[in-house]
Amino acid sequence: YGLGLRKEHYADFLSRDIDVDFVEIISENFMVDGGRPLYVLDQMRERHRVAMHGVSMSIGSADGVNPAYLKRLKKLADRVDPLWVSDHLCWTGIGGHNSHDLLPVPYSHAALDHICSNIMMAQDILERPLLFENPSSYFAFPDADFFEWEFLGQMSARTGCYLLLDINNIYVSGTNHGFDPHAFLAGIPQDKVRQIHLAGHSAGPDMLIDTHDMPVCQGVWELYAAAIKLLGPVATMIERDDDIPPLDDLLAELDIARGFAARTERRAA
Repeated sequence: YGLGLRKEHYADFLSRDIDVDFVEIISENFMVDGGRPLYVLDQMRERHRVAMHGVSMSIGSADGVNPAYLKRLKKLADRVDPLWVSDHLCWTGIGGHNSHDLLPVPYSHAALDHICSNIMMAQDILERPLLFENPSSYFAFPDADFFEWEFLGQMSARTGCYLLLDINNIYVSGTNHGFDPHAFLAGIPQDKVRQIHLAGHSAGPDMLIDTHDMPVCQGVWELYAAAIKLLGPVATMIERDDDIPPLDDLLAELDIARGFAARTERRAA
């Protein structure tokens, strides 16, 4: 059970014992030479295992993945010795321009071929298997060849990559596009899921928006309970990126996740 490491909580993590099994960093925040971020990261590694989570690999980009980015990412991974390195099934830019948004990919045979090629190249450079997260989406490409969960399964089977399952994103996308989130859970390759994200979202006028600025809602907790019933024990963390509360509030949310898992284990026993 872990938390995303945010600068608002650096002092807490470095000054007292925090009851987490790991922390997750945003890789790009630490892909720097020297300075306070790397100092904090080195101190953190003495206390907790670290998972690396990126937001700009752009694995779905038609331009391909930037080798210079991957080399910088590998330099950080070699320093951190992370539990794993993850990013999103998306594209983030084109022609050298980064949109700083996680843009959806079409679930087509052509996109699958291209993305698998990108993943294989990235894994070769990084010398490790990667995890990819299902992003929230607000637009669905017409004439898809796969459901999202089928695409993820094919991608994982062909490349050997693993999955980071974002329960909030399943809930948000299911509401926005009208699919059953439980069908998503049943359709993914369950043995390929290495990590779970839990987060909050906001309601827009026509759809849900993945804002990461709210506590986890009841519907997402219920979907998490269904997920761990299928998956068994999986590394789970709370993700908060805006309107960040005191660290103890996030630790209390993490205890809710522990409680769901404990009840599931008791029922199974």
